[in-house]
Amino acid sequence: MSVGATERPWELAGAAGETILGDVHRPVGEARGTLLICHGFMGYKDYGLMPLLADAAAKRGWVAHRFNFSHSGMTHRLETFERDDLFARDTWRKQAIDLRTVLAALRSGELDGGGRPVVVFGHSRGGVTALLTTRWMLDENDPALPDALVTAASPSASHRVNQEQAEALREAGYLERKSGRTGQTLKIDRRWLDEQHDDPDWHAVLTAAGRVAVAELPWLILHGSGDDTVPLADGEALREASGGRAELRVVDGASHTFDCPNPAPREVTTVNTRRLIEATLAFAGEVRDRSVSAGE
Repeated sequence: MSVGATERPWELAGAAGETILGDVHRPVGEARGTLLICHGFMGYKDYGLMPLLADAAAKRGWVAHRFNFSHSGMTHRLETFERDDLFARDTWRKQAIDLRTVLAALRSGELDGGGRPVVVFGHSRGGVTALLTTRWMLDENDPALPDALVTAASPSASHRVNQEQAEALREAGYLERKSGRTGQTLKIDRRWLDEQHDDPDWHAVLTAAGRVAVAELPWLILHGSGDDTVPLADGEALREASGGRAELRVVDGASHTFDCPNPAPREVTTVNTRRLIEATLAFAGEVRDRSVSAGE
């Protein structure tokens, strides 16, 4: 087992040619596999639990990558959404293109990897991106397909915009959301919703959940019982859509961020953050053990 890790930044060209910024955490010694960490709405690779999870994974022998989606609006300036213009133009397909790009770079060796298995972890909206992308890759027989998924505090739908809000969005051309972290009022372009209305099946999260389950990809669903952003009912709906094949693990009392502050300290300080990390790495270890037993 590794007792230390090294960290190194990287960049890839993502959706619409925009930059995906990432960091790789490498273990000392032989790697057990690779963990990809996807952030959620208004999140970024340095947000809260992301560095803590990556560091813990590397110390357990995993190559861990955390990255900013190309249209997250975040750069190296962590105090602001420096590219709010990109944030406004983000869509689910752009995020899926980014995740496929990172997975392909891993499989080709362009990015450092620990071989198989490749486990994708997605928090909140990042979990939806992981599901939609995996279904897309399954449908296209993409050889860069991940080997397992962990979704944490993830919604069971691609949007919760009602008819009145949709009409207001189309009339104004955008929705506004205020960042409690930076104080900025950010815009979401109408193309985000138009894309979903133009192809509702591609964006159907529960359909994607069923497809992932039928393909027998190992999948762990983590959800806090105290989540007041995405209720536990969403985690339960995802498990139901999997036909019971996915494992739902409820973290008692945990918030949407599993009680992890942002910015987070260098060491884990909250019980529920530790529970999230331990559950994720234990699951990844089980996936690894099964793949070794199967001779992959």
